[in-house]
Amino acid sequence: METAAINQPISVEKQRLYNFALYLSIFTIVYNIAEGLISTFVGFSDESLTLFGFGVDSFIETISGIGIAAMVIRTSNNPASHKSLFEITALKITGWSFYVLSGGLLITSILSVISGNQPNSTFWGVIISLISIVAMLGLIYYKKKVGKALDSKAMIADANCNVVCVYMSITLLASSFLYEVFSLPYVDAAGALGLVYFSVKEGKECFEKAESLNDTCSCEHD
Repeated sequence: METAAINQPISVEKQRLYNFALYLSIFTIVYNIAEGLISTFVGFSDESLTLFGFGVDSFIETISGIGIAAMVIRTSNNPASHKSLFEITALKITGWSFYVLSGGLLITSILSVISGNQPNSTFWGVIISLISIVAMLGLIYYKKKVGKALDSKAMIADANCNVVCVYMSITLLASSFLYEVFSLPYVDAAGALGLVYFSVKEGKECFEKAESLNDTCSCEHD
Protein backbone atom coordinates (compact mmCIF):
# COMPACT_ATOMS: atom_id res chain seq x y z
CA MET A 1 0.00 0.00 0.00
CA GLU A 2 2.79 2.41 0.92
CA THR A 3 4.72 1.63 -2.27
CA ALA A 4 1.60 2.19 -4.35
CA ALA A 5 1.09 5.58 -2.73
CA ILE A 6 4.66 6.58 -3.44
CA ASN A 7 4.43 5.60 -7.11
CA GLN A 8 0.99 7.05 -7.76
CA PRO A 9 0.74 9.16 -10.95
CA ILE A 10 1.60 12.86 -10.74
CA SER A 11 -1.14 15.32 -11.65
CA VAL A 12 -0.98 17.13 -14.98
CA GLU A 13 -0.40 20.47 -13.23
CA LYS A 14 2.48 19.10 -11.17
CA GLN A 15 4.02 17.51 -14.24
CA ARG A 16 3.84 20.86 -15.99
CA LEU A 17 5.64 22.47 -13.07
CA TYR A 18 8.31 19.76 -13.06
CA ASN A 19 8.81 20.28 -16.80
CA PHE A 20 9.23 24.02 -16.24
CA ALA A 21 11.70 23.33 -13.43
CA LEU A 22 13.67 21.11 -15.83
CA TYR A 23 13.67 23.86 -18.46
CA LEU A 24 15.05 26.27 -15.87
CA SER A 25 17.80 23.79 -15.00
CA ILE A 26 18.71 23.26 -18.66
CA PHE A 27 18.78 27.01 -19.24
CA THR A 28 21.06 27.40 -16.21
CA ILE A 29 23.46 24.79 -17.61
CA VAL A 30 23.54 26.25 -21.14
CA TYR A 31 23.85 29.82 -19.84
CA ASN A 32 26.73 28.96 -17.50
CA ILE A 33 28.63 27.16 -20.27
CA ALA A 34 28.24 30.14 -22.61
CA GLU A 35 29.13 32.61 -19.87
CA GLY A 36 32.13 30.52 -18.86
CA LEU A 37 33.49 30.28 -22.41
CA ILE A 38 33.11 33.99 -23.11
CA SER A 39 34.36 35.17 -19.71
CA THR A 40 37.46 32.99 -19.60
CA PHE A 41 38.40 33.84 -23.21
CA VAL A 42 37.92 37.60 -22.82
CA GLY A 43 39.37 37.60 -19.29
CA PHE A 44 42.51 35.85 -20.52
CA SER A 45 42.81 38.15 -23.56
CA ASP A 46 42.34 41.32 -21.48
CA GLU A 47 44.37 39.96 -18.55
CA SER A 48 41.44 40.57 -16.24
CA LEU A 49 41.83 38.18 -13.32
CA THR A 50 38.36 38.85 -11.92
CA LEU A 51 36.61 38.18 -15.25
CA PHE A 52 38.66 35.03 -15.85
CA GLY A 53 37.86 33.72 -12.36
CA PHE A 54 34.21 34.58 -12.89
CA GLY A 55 34.26 32.46 -16.05
CA VAL A 56 35.80 29.49 -14.27
CA ASP A 57 33.11 29.83 -11.60
CA SER A 58 30.47 29.57 -14.34
CA PHE A 59 31.90 26.21 -15.43
CA ILE A 60 31.78 24.98 -11.83
CA GLU A 61 28.17 26.14 -11.56
CA THR A 62 27.46 23.95 -14.60
CA ILE A 63 28.37 20.82 -12.62
CA SER A 64 25.96 21.87 -9.87
CA GLY A 65 23.30 22.61 -12.51
CA ILE A 66 23.61 19.09 -13.90
CA GLY A 67 23.05 17.72 -10.40
CA ILE A 68 19.92 19.88 -9.99
CA ALA A 69 18.60 18.74 -13.38
CA ALA A 70 19.08 15.12 -12.26
CA MET A 71 17.18 15.92 -9.06
CA VAL A 72 14.27 17.42 -11.02
CA ILE A 73 14.06 14.38 -13.29
CA ARG A 74 14.19 12.04 -10.30
CA THR A 75 11.52 13.82 -8.29
CA SER A 76 9.24 14.20 -11.31
CA ASN A 77 9.30 10.40 -11.66
CA ASN A 78 9.05 9.75 -7.92
CA PRO A 79 8.63 12.77 -5.58
CA ALA A 80 9.26 10.60 -2.50
CA SER A 81 12.62 9.27 -3.68
CA HIS A 82 15.89 10.14 -1.94
CA LYS A 83 18.91 11.88 -3.39
CA SER A 84 20.86 9.69 -5.79
CA LEU A 85 24.59 8.97 -5.54
CA PHE A 86 25.06 10.96 -8.77
CA GLU A 87 23.55 14.11 -7.24
CA ILE A 88 25.64 13.82 -4.07
CA THR A 89 28.82 13.18 -6.09
CA ALA A 90 28.08 16.19 -8.32
CA LEU A 91 27.72 18.37 -5.22
CA LYS A 92 31.02 17.14 -3.76
CA ILE A 93 32.87 17.67 -7.06
CA THR A 94 31.39 21.17 -7.23
CA GLY A 95 32.46 21.89 -3.65
CA TRP A 96 36.06 20.80 -4.24
CA SER A 97 36.14 22.74 -7.51
CA PHE A 98 35.13 25.92 -5.69
CA TYR A 99 37.92 25.38 -3.16
CA VAL A 100 40.48 24.83 -5.92
CA LEU A 101 39.24 27.98 -7.69
CA SER A 102 39.54 29.94 -4.43
CA GLY A 103 43.12 28.80 -3.90
CA GLY A 104 44.08 29.59 -7.47
CA LEU A 105 42.51 33.05 -7.37
CA LEU A 106 44.13 33.83 -4.02
CA ILE A 107 47.61 32.92 -5.23
CA THR A 108 47.16 34.67 -8.59
CA SER A 109 45.82 37.83 -6.91
CA ILE A 110 48.88 38.03 -4.64
CA LEU A 111 51.24 37.50 -7.58
CA SER A 112 49.35 40.13 -9.56
CA VAL A 113 49.81 42.70 -6.80
CA ILE A 114 53.50 41.84 -6.38
CA SER A 115 54.20 42.09 -10.13
CA GLY A 116 52.00 45.19 -10.54
CA ASN A 117 50.17 43.56 -13.44
CA GLN A 118 47.03 45.44 -14.55
CA PRO A 119 44.28 44.46 -17.06
CA ASN A 120 44.35 45.81 -20.60
CA SER A 121 40.64 46.56 -20.30
CA THR A 122 37.68 45.61 -18.12
CA PHE A 123 34.95 46.87 -20.44
CA TRP A 124 33.59 43.40 -21.13
CA GLY A 125 33.57 42.64 -17.44
CA VAL A 126 31.01 45.42 -17.01
CA ILE A 127 28.84 44.09 -19.86
CA ILE A 128 29.01 40.43 -18.84
CA SER A 129 28.29 41.20 -15.18
CA LEU A 130 25.21 43.25 -16.07
CA ILE A 131 23.85 40.45 -18.26
CA SER A 132 24.60 37.93 -15.52
CA ILE A 133 22.78 39.96 -12.87
CA VAL A 134 19.63 40.16 -15.02
CA ALA A 135 19.79 36.43 -15.90
CA MET A 136 20.35 35.33 -12.29
CA LEU A 137 17.56 37.52 -10.91
CA GLY A 138 15.18 36.00 -13.46
CA LEU A 139 16.25 32.48 -12.51
CA ILE A 140 15.89 33.24 -8.80
CA TYR A 141 12.35 34.55 -9.31
CA TYR A 142 11.11 31.62 -11.38
CA LYS A 143 12.90 28.93 -9.38
CA LYS A 144 11.35 30.24 -6.17
CA LYS A 145 7.95 30.43 -7.83
CA VAL A 146 8.12 26.84 -9.08
CA GLY A 147 9.69 25.64 -5.83
CA LYS A 148 6.84 27.07 -3.77
CA ALA A 149 4.24 25.61 -6.13
CA LEU A 150 5.84 22.16 -5.84
CA ASP A 151 6.64 22.61 -2.15
CA SER A 152 10.23 21.72 -3.09
CA LYS A 153 12.80 22.88 -0.55
CA ALA A 154 15.56 21.83 -2.94
CA MET A 155 14.31 24.07 -5.75
CA ILE A 156 13.83 27.04 -3.40
CA ALA A 157 17.28 26.42 -1.91
CA ASP A 158 18.79 26.29 -5.40
CA ALA A 159 17.23 29.69 -6.11
CA ASN A 160 18.67 31.05 -2.87
CA CYS A 161 22.09 29.68 -3.83
CA ASN A 162 21.83 31.69 -7.07
CA VAL A 163 21.79 34.79 -4.89
CA VAL A 164 25.50 34.18 -4.32
CA CYS A 165 25.94 34.28 -8.11
CA VAL A 166 24.37 37.74 -8.07
CA TYR A 167 26.85 38.86 -5.40
CA MET A 168 29.71 37.55 -7.53
CA SER A 169 28.34 39.40 -10.56
CA ILE A 170 28.11 42.60 -8.52
CA THR A 171 31.73 42.09 -7.42
CA LEU A 172 32.78 41.71 -11.06
CA LEU A 173 30.73 44.77 -12.03
CA ALA A 174 32.23 46.94 -9.29
CA SER A 175 35.85 46.00 -9.96
CA SER A 176 35.46 46.21 -13.75
CA PHE A 177 33.66 49.56 -13.63
CA LEU A 178 36.13 51.14 -11.20
CA TYR A 179 39.11 50.09 -13.28
CA GLU A 180 37.58 50.95 -16.66
CA VAL A 181 36.45 54.43 -15.56
CA PHE A 182 39.03 55.45 -12.94
CA SER A 183 41.94 53.06 -13.71
CA LEU A 184 42.29 52.32 -10.00
CA PRO A 185 45.35 50.13 -9.41
CA TYR A 186 44.89 46.63 -8.00
CA VAL A 187 41.09 46.89 -8.10
CA ASP A 188 41.02 43.87 -10.42
CA ALA A 189 43.02 41.85 -7.88
CA ALA A 190 40.67 43.07 -5.14
CA GLY A 191 37.70 41.88 -7.19
CA ALA A 192 39.32 38.48 -7.56
CA LEU A 193 39.74 38.30 -3.79
CA GLY A 194 36.03 39.05 -3.48
CA LEU A 195 35.36 36.03 -5.69
CA VAL A 196 37.55 33.97 -3.37
CA TYR A 197 35.23 34.73 -0.45
CA PHE A 198 32.08 33.77 -2.36
CA SER A 199 33.72 30.67 -3.86
CA VAL A 200 34.66 29.38 -0.40
CA LYS A 201 31.11 30.10 0.75
CA GLU A 202 29.60 28.19 -2.17
CA GLY A 203 32.03 25.29 -1.72
CA LYS A 204 31.06 24.97 1.94
CA GLU A 205 27.36 25.03 1.06
CA CYS A 206 27.83 22.30 -1.56
CA PHE A 207 29.34 19.95 1.01
CA GLU A 208 26.58 20.75 3.49
CA LYS A 209 23.96 19.94 0.85
CA ALA A 210 25.74 16.70 0.00
CA GLU A 211 25.56 15.67 3.65
CA SER A 212 21.84 16.23 3.76
CA LEU A 213 19.66 13.16 3.25
CA ASN A 214 16.58 15.16 2.35
CA ASP A 215 15.84 17.94 -0.16
CA THR A 216 17.22 20.78 1.93
CA CYS A 217 20.10 23.21 1.45
CA SER A 218 22.20 24.93 4.08
CA CYS A 219 22.24 28.10 2.00
CA GLU A 220 18.49 28.49 2.24
CA HIS A 221 17.67 31.91 3.67
CA ASP A 222 14.95 32.55 6.21
